[in-house]
Amino acid sequence: MNSKTAGYGALRRGLRGALLGATVATALLTLTACQGDDQAAAPPTAAPSGSASAGGSGPGPSASTGDSGTGSTGPTATATGDSGETGGGNGTEYPDCEADGLTTAVELQDERGETPRHFLLTVTNGAKTPCVLNDAPVLRLTAGDDAPIVDPLGEPDTEPVVVEGGAKAYAGLYVFGNDEGGEAQYDQSDRFTATLVAGEGTELRGTLVFDLPDGLDTVSVDDAARVNGWAGTEGLAMRPITQL
Repeated sequence: MNSKTAGYGALRRGLRGALLGATVATALLTLTACQGDDQAAAPPTAAPSGSASAGGSGPGPSASTGDSGTGSTGPTATATGDSGETGGGNGTEYPDCEADGLTTAVELQDERGETPRHFLLTVTNGAKTPCVLNDAPVLRLTAGDDAPIVDPLGEPDTEPVVVEGGAKAYAGLYVFGNDEGGEAQYDQSDRFTATLVAGEGTELRGTLVFDLPDGLDTVSVDDAARVNGWAGTEGLAMRPITQL
């Protein structure tokens, strides 16, 4: 075979290889396009449970436990509106205070040498759980259940006073309004007694006894006496009384 014939054969083999390569490339492009169309037409596969959402790396939200994290840890004095459902029907979740669960104290508010007129009555809740004081105490300045009841100073506060375990509540008392001196005789008292009022306004059983503070054997009392309703602070209890 001469050199011309050999060159012609090599050229034919090169052309055949090029045509074969072009045919294969075209087939591959066609197959790829068909697969892309099939994938576009197929519905998306659901993400497995617990996997991260698109654009995020953390897990999805968990189910609520029902705990808001804002629960109160202590009592409030706000009425719940459930009047009649708890002891005394006082409108709170706590029972009315009982006389045998309270201790008492009395403090004179007048200066030494002045006529004793103004007193701060204090009760302390000896229990570990809260209880409720309503309105004003039913107070008597002289002995016996037949003794006259001291009139409240204005309308008692209708909001119940919640007394936490070991805490105190207060009532202000004015006992004597007569300024006449000389030989006039007035009723004398050596202690004050009181009963508590239930949420619906009835008197509760039991009697609170308030002994006079040290240094006072008796005090003069008359019908000018007034008692302020229960309060959570000394100031609220005494401020209206000191105006008398």
